Amino acid sequence: MTSDGVAAGAVDAAAVERTRTAAAEADRVVVKAGTNSLTDAESRLDRVKLDKLVADVMDLRRRGKEVVLVSSGAVGAGIGRLGNGGGNAAVDVDEGRDEIEESQALSTVGQSLLMRHYTQSFDRYDQPVAQILVTGADLDTPERFDNFTNTVETLLEWGVVPVINENDAVATDELRIGDNDMLSASVAIALGVDLLVTLTDVGGVYTGNPKRDADATLIEAVGANYDAVRELIGESTTSEFGGIQTKVEGARDVAEHGAPAVIAGSERRDVLERIAAAKPTGTLFVPTAGETNE
Repeated sequence: MTSDGVAAGAVDAAAVERTRTAAAEADRVVVKAGTNSLTDAESRLDRVKLDKLVADVMDLRRRGKEVVLVSSGAVGAGIGRLGNGGGNAAVDVDEGRDEIEESQALSTVGQSLLMRHYTQSFDRYDQPVAQILVTGADLDTPERFDNFTNTVETLLEWGVVPVINENDAVATDELRIGDNDMLSASVAIALGVDLLVTLTDVGGVYTGNPKRDADATLIEAVGANYDAVRELIGESTTSEFGGIQTKVEGARDVAEHGAPAVIAGSERRDVLERIAAAKPTGTLFVPTAGETNE
């Protein structure tokens, strides 16, 4: 498989511009921040990265947009607090337990620490936040689904930024997938948002793994070329880079429900502000109603 089918001209230029404008004009946005966008090289919560994320979110809030933040990082915060000599109750997180079981326990330690950092960071802007822990079952069960959406709607009406994380203590599927990409897509669809932005530690979706392949190029837009993109990513996936598959699937799911999605680099300066200004940023997913295979 070559990258010819995912070249810049593979998606109708007019559809791309319409989608970019729609993304800029979005009133309600889900921003998903993955583990690597919030942790350091040792998998510990990185306060500098978290503060940068909060500053980016506030760029959207200053434009009057409603923002729901889907955040990973609880396990990393737990590692920073307990693992490898951290804190007064240091434990060796590398030995002795099943990986999923260990991650669940670490998340329970890290969740309150993660929210404390978010609260402190958002307090700099006098922005209130709220924590919501969910599992996939919460969105699949009608009564729980209604409770979830009603709570989020109320918080947004109050001007609060909901910070949503998977309930790792009781759910293993999200931990196995990593970075709760599909959860963020489900949340975006459930809330009927106008835009999903998935922030990652690379600049978007590439024709190969940019961490290993110097010739990998950014795929600027995904629409009618989705099948070619999915196949290309499947061929280039490694255990290190496998998370991009679920990010692409989640973004595509949102696009199939009529809203644009963007996968972009969390380290890029003013990344969310750029999207809100309709500037080319990362990889744009065109709603399927705006781009066909014909």
